[in-house]
Amino acid sequence: MIHKIVILGPESTGKSSLCELLAQHYHTQWCPEFAREYLMTNGMDYTYDDLLTIAKGQMALEAEYESMVDGPWSMVDVQRTPSGGRWVNTKTLRSQKHAPLLFIDTDMYVMKVWCEYVFQKCHHFILDEIVHRKYDLYLLCKPALPWTDDVLREYPDEKPRQELYQIYRDIMINQQIPWVEISGDYEERLQQAITAVDKLITSV
Repeated sequence: MIHKIVILGPESTGKSSLCELLAQHYHTQWCPEFAREYLMTNGMDYTYDDLLTIAKGQMALEAEYESMVDGPWSMVDVQRTPSGGRWVNTKTLRSQKHAPLLFIDTDMYVMKVWCEYVFQKCHHFILDEIVHRKYDLYLLCKPALPWTDDVLREYPDEKPRQELYQIYRDIMINQQIPWVEISGDYEERLQQAITAVDKLITSV
């Protein structure tokens, strides 16, 4: 069992950087976007069907990282330790009270928003996966950081960035998994995220 934390939000809101910093802080892994490598290889002239391919690639990548994180960890001393035992990494010998963590830079909600924002429809496969896939925490990044140019980014203007943020926020409000809004500069975002993750791992 691992805790899976998803970071989502519009483009250029520090999602990947936040994932990487959180993984470093908690001595674990983070799962990057499959879409980035796919579009770098195949170009930005993508189709509706490409988004289904990207969604399935993201799921496969997430499964790969989940196996990497979960594999070395074991719960020990469940019977003898009053606190309920500790998790031990059999490769590094690191121990901790909470289950291992995996930070994920996108999920099927992102694919749904992408499909509907660009093509005004969404693959049923993606909608079905949203229902069945389980996560422990969402971190929603506000578009308050300066825009950073990237050949793979599509919406540098403020209006679509705010529109997309409101779409994500509405999704978060209408689903059941705990979520936290992340804002401020890079350091403030990191501290807010750490506070949210610490609350998660101390409450289970």
